[in-house]
Amino acid sequence: MTHRAVQRLATLDDLVQQARDGDPIRVAVVNAAQASVLETLHDAVRLGIAEPLLIGRSAEIAEVASALGWDIDPASVIEAGSEADAARRGVELVHSGHADALMKGHIHTDAFMRALLDGERGLRQPGSRVSHAFLVDIPNCPRLLAISDAAVNIMPDLNAKAQILRNAIALMQMVGVETPRAAVISAVETVNPALPSTLDAACLTLMARRGQITGAEVDGPLAFDNAVSEHAAREKGIDSPVAGQADILLMPDLVSGNVLAKNLEYHSGATAAGVVMGLMVPVVLSSRADPPKARLAGLGVAALMYRAGIRLPAPTVPETESAFHCAPQPESACCPKEVC
Repeated sequence: MTHRAVQRLATLDDLVQQARDGDPIRVAVVNAAQASVLETLHDAVRLGIAEPLLIGRSAEIAEVASALGWDIDPASVIEAGSEADAARRGVELVHSGHADALMKGHIHTDAFMRALLDGERGLRQPGSRVSHAFLVDIPNCPRLLAISDAAVNIMPDLNAKAQILRNAIALMQMVGVETPRAAVISAVETVNPALPSTLDAACLTLMARRGQITGAEVDGPLAFDNAVSEHAAREKGIDSPVAGQADILLMPDLVSGNVLAKNLEYHSGATAAGVVMGLMVPVVLSSRADPPKARLAGLGVAALMYRAGIRLPAPTVPETESAFHCAPQPESACCPKEVC
């Protein structure tokens, strides 16, 4: 499959409309017996985005679907008891060629990701860092914003951040941003040895200037305000091609990324579509509290990723093992397989 350029998508509604332009993808949904999950899938079927395979307790799935007025095909339901069994069945469907993507249903993230990152039977790929991104649609913001990593890598080191950034660049290029602007976020916009995240930001900026990270304008450290507000950047005298115009916010750690994304969602009315990159197939990683709109947008992202045949860039130099850890597995579960 080859990459097909798309016009820059300004909202998640635009993205969902783009995802309708093509054959539906086969999505294995792990623990599907939840009303908001099945409501999303019913919409995705109606829109021609997805053909779901519903994994979980078949009686519960049928009961929830019936309450929604959805007469599901019993052949699309795959029986599984526990969360671990459901996640394992989802992975097996990918390996057997019956699923093009995975979606997290009513299951704890650690149980879901543990199966995907399993060293022997999971979905990791040689040379690929596993990372997460929220694609965020904020009211009154003229562009989609990627926030990474907010769910998988807890405290990434410099090498890990470089690969997380490469994944986010590929994601934004897929939604039509030819050369995304990536802001490496810290609490301040100046390098301060007392704040290690500012040192990482400076290194990543230099790596981009020297061609170790390609496909984006990269600058940092930048604080959140001067990354997204031209007024704030101008008032602080920041001369940068990224400041005030960021498409990607590379966060210093999982906690800050997760808090920012949820703050935008709950206090600013944003919609956030969460996806995991770097695995054999696209993975929709939604919170169990996410509304159907966010889940549908996540499926749209997965459909575009699959159809585009995204191949994430391999690191230019081998990654050494980090002393930090990735969620929900150790660092060795996320770093390139040939290294670990």
